[in-house]
Amino acid sequence: MSAPETNVDKQAKRHRPSIVGISVVLIFVAIITVVFSVWLFAAGDEPEGADTQIDGRTGEVVSGEGDTAPAANGEEPAD
Repeated sequence: MSAPETNVDKQAKRHRPSIVGISVVLIFVAIITVVFSVWLFAAGDEPEGADTQIDGRTGEVVSGEGDTAPAANGEEPAD
């Protein structure tokens, strides 16, 4: 069974506002995704607020900013 009346030009004209609306929403979502990704990667540079941090390259314990707390293994941090 096919549709009784298929006027493609008339159907395209009637659906144009919906297609434009969907396109606008997709562009908006793409922009928001790019902005969020840039913000996420820019804000995730280094950990903050930890008294004792572990250097990911060497595995050594590094004291935090202005902190004189002992390291995790009980030794005093080197100044």
